[in-house]
Amino acid sequence: MSKPAHDIFEGKTILLTGGTGSFGSAFTRFVLKHHNPRALRVFSRDELKQYHLSREINDPRLRLFLGDVRDKDRLMRACTGVDIIVHAAALKQVLACEYNPFEAIKTNIMGAVNIVDAAIDNGVKRVVAITTDKAVNPVNLYGATKLCSDKVFIHGNSYSGPKSVAFSCVRYGNVLGSRGSVLPLFLKQKTSNTLEITDFEMTRFWISLQDAVAFVISSIRTMVGGEIFVPKIPSLKIVDLARAVAPEATLKEIGVRPGEKLHEVLITEQESRHTLNRPGEYIVLPEWFPSEKKRPYSGSELDSGFSYTSNGNSQWLSSKQIHSMIKDFMGDSSHPF
Repeated sequence: MSKPAHDIFEGKTILLTGGTGSFGSAFTRFVLKHHNPRALRVFSRDELKQYHLSREINDPRLRLFLGDVRDKDRLMRACTGVDIIVHAAALKQVLACEYNPFEAIKTNIMGAVNIVDAAIDNGVKRVVAITTDKAVNPVNLYGATKLCSDKVFIHGNSYSGPKSVAFSCVRYGNVLGSRGSVLPLFLKQKTSNTLEITDFEMTRFWISLQDAVAFVISSIRTMVGGEIFVPKIPSLKIVDLARAVAPEATLKEIGVRPGEKLHEVLITEQESRHTLNRPGEYIVLPEWFPSEKKRPYSGSELDSGFSYTSNGNSQWLSSKQIHSMIKDFMGDSSHPF
């Protein structure tokens, strides 16, 4: 893969929080292979995952920082000399957040506040936070904490002052095969010949890890500050995924779990009034629009009443695409489905 004429990471120091998670690991591998940063600092709490990452990637530009986004002092140290922050650290399991609300608030909200403070105090130039469709019209604590986190980052632009730190968010749907994803669960249940589905009508937005990484990098290159970048991605019925994994298995409907939506939303009708429609993406602009923020990109306005929902999406994964992504996840293109 050839690099663009202007490599946003060339000679830069990147801090990646949550760097040993599904997205973080994929981002690290891609950036070190296709770009030339001065250093990529992986900031996370899990020493074992950091050890495995260091064994997998033997690159002097990879730096491993043990730390927690709750710990502002450690975060301040990790941000010294950093040019770009990609914030992917979060407590993401819906039920875990429901039963441990204080922990979710400390990591997802107070961690975001610490990132904003550390970025401003260290003169970081660009900060992009990874968010989720569950932050839109949230019905569970995870979504509510991510909504608060998004607000912290977007309005962090108001606090940067003369240091000109730009804060933006990238919002997308379920990442195929990530930790906690339904696909690994279905593959495990396949051996029992019974797959459990919460609701046969349930739909979700889907994006691959590779596409998520590419979109985040594109957004970092485009961002000015205050934007929420939303990729145009396909939807999928959960029941269609189950049938692709195990065509002969019995599908058992078990009911929607606490804090779970039947369908997801990436852009609300309210947001669509200040959203740009661009090839491959939407950009939700901040409702406040400081005159000093000159935006070099353009796009068309959305129709009145537009909302971007997983069940109302115009783009759906075909049966062939579903089978292909399962094979890619399993790492065996010859696997029969």
